Amino acid sequence: MTRRAVDRDTNKPLEPPSEFIVKVQDINDNPPEFLHGPYYARVPEMSNVGTSVMQVTATDADDPTYGNSARLVYSILQGQPYFSVEPQTGIIRTALPNMDREARQEYDVVIQAKDMGGHMGGLSGTTEVKITLTDVNDNPPKFTESVYPMSVSEDKVPGEEVGRLKAKDPDLGDNGLVNYRLIDGDGLSMFELSTDSETREAVIKLKKMVDYETKRMYTLKVEGSNPHIDPQFIAWGPYKDEATIKISVKDADEPPVFVAPSYTFEVEENAPEGTPVGRVHAKDTDVANNPVRYMIPRYTDVEQFFSVNAEDGMITTTRPLDREAQLWHNISVSATEIGHHQDTKVRVNIKVKDVNDNSPEFATNNEVLMCETVSPGKVRSCVIETVSAVDKDEMAHRQHFTFSLAPEVAHNHNFSLKDNRDSTASIYVLRKGFSRLTQDVYYLPIEINDNGFPALSSTNTLTIRVCSCDSKDTILSCNVEPYVLPAGLSTGALIAILACIVILLAIVVLFVALRRQKKEPLIVFEEEDIRENIITYDDEGGGEEDTEAFDIATLQNPDGANGFLPRKDIKPELQYPLRPGMGPTAANSVDVDDFIKSRIAEADSDPTAPPYDSIQIYGYEGRGSLAGSLSSLESVTTESDLDYDYLQSWGPRFKKLADLYGTKDCSIDDADDGEDS
Repeated sequence: MTRRAVDRDTNKPLEPPSEFIVKVQDINDNPPEFLHGPYYARVPEMSNVGTSVMQVTATDADDPTYGNSARLVYSILQGQPYFSVEPQTGIIRTALPNMDREARQEYDVVIQAKDMGGHMGGLSGTTEVKITLTDVNDNPPKFTESVYPMSVSEDKVPGEEVGRLKAKDPDLGDNGLVNYRLIDGDGLSMFELSTDSETREAVIKLKKMVDYETKRMYTLKVEGSNPHIDPQFIAWGPYKDEATIKISVKDADEPPVFVAPSYTFEVEENAPEGTPVGRVHAKDTDVANNPVRYMIPRYTDVEQFFSVNAEDGMITTTRPLDREAQLWHNISVSATEIGHHQDTKVRVNIKVKDVNDNSPEFATNNEVLMCETVSPGKVRSCVIETVSAVDKDEMAHRQHFTFSLAPEVAHNHNFSLKDNRDSTASIYVLRKGFSRLTQDVYYLPIEINDNGFPALSSTNTLTIRVCSCDSKDTILSCNVEPYVLPAGLSTGALIAILACIVILLAIVVLFVALRRQKKEPLIVFEEEDIRENIITYDDEGGGEEDTEAFDIATLQNPDGANGFLPRKDIKPELQYPLRPGMGPTAANSVDVDDFIKSRIAEADSDPTAPPYDSIQIYGYEGRGSLAGSLSSLESVTTESDLDYDYLQSWGPRFKKLADLYGTKDCSIDDADDGEDS
């Protein structure tokens, strides 16, 4: 700071300005502070003594250059004897060896920072440090039991679970992971082991079906080991454990078992009923060894060709079998213990052995086509056919057929047969000059024999048809030609022509008759053809005063004579008498107006009438009527002052009517002008 001396009275400076430096001496008035507390630290378990955990640092606002006010010293107030702190640096270190996470995982440590070099009178500040021990693989797995007893029923199927076991490892994560495997025992081939991914348990499952009657106890040795081993702690091993599993087999009520998985038998066809086919055998494998009953499920032998003895399992036929109808019969036989419902089925295949019970026959039944020009002297045409045979019986390589003509045609003069000794025969012609007009078809019976045991034969007929051929022996026609008339037309053609002529004449006559009966309609209904139509009747009326042409008495109801007037629209349930003063009167002595009024009054007072108005219309105009004729037919001949031009505005549907009436005067005028001219 700068200062100068001045005269008090005159306020004038007495000397030049002088600079003064004022130094404030610090005192210890600020305690140390940990700005980032509380602190969190992690250190592996089993760490060596002196392993650094973390460093904590405190600050002091006092002047570090003056005295010991800002010189800090660290000490541990809580956390001993597990941890220590370096006084000058504040580094926290482990103080005990082999600190086990499984025994204690977290520690709360309190660190103090004190100024004045830690001497008495100094100020201090504290902070909390939470230290967590992290896991290492320092514990091997351990089974809780040395022997695990388990059991399985003999009726269990492969894949079913037998039991579970687990080795405990207090380590965490991958350090506590345990793998299991079977290492020894007499049940290695019968059981298998897997690991449950969620519970980390060893699961023992059945690999093959066990049999109580064969073996009742199995032993397995299982090993559990850590897959991840820390080399730092490998000397603490081994990191695995073993246990023994004793599996006992429980007896179950099992179905009988056939001694063979399937059976195949043979039986000759046509064997009589009751012929033995073969025997099946099943036994009860349980300790009780109950007797077994046999049966054939009907759905496997629908037609019931076979039966089985319920006690000894002997299968027999129920009827003769035909190999040609069915070669194999595939059935099932079931075995059931007496007193139990469980059964077992076995497949039985029965083959029907062949016997020679079918006669040979032609391989094909086609007709033989032969030319008329065939001649025994021609090499190409002397053999007209080569026949062969088939047999429905089983064809063996040694099967052979022989052919010969039937005795009744053995000496015919048309055809001969030669056995080729290879199960075929050739047909030859013995003459020439065959004609279709003379005979178009020949039937040649041939006898065929087989070499079976016993030998069978049959007679088959060969049909030979005579055909027309060209010079190259190409068949042209094999049908008989019809007889031709001298005029060049056959009888059938003439009949067809006459029939067509008769049908045409009948159609013409029918058409004319229908035309004569057809009548033209009186009224034209076409929409576009609208004009007046005049219908003439040969009956003239006498006018209004004509009482003979129309009798007024017809207006009267004939039922009114008895005093009751029924309605036509309903059927009255009750009949009411006619009111006095309303009796019938003669037509020639009553006024029509009074007559109609009386009828209206009766209708209004009728209680049987429905509750709606009824209109009764009478076609009589009355005496002295001033109404004229309403017909428009006379308007053509009379002069009318009506204007029909408004019909033009009614649209196309009234165009015809507008043309007839709207332009009539012009047409008449034009006609008059023509006549004048």
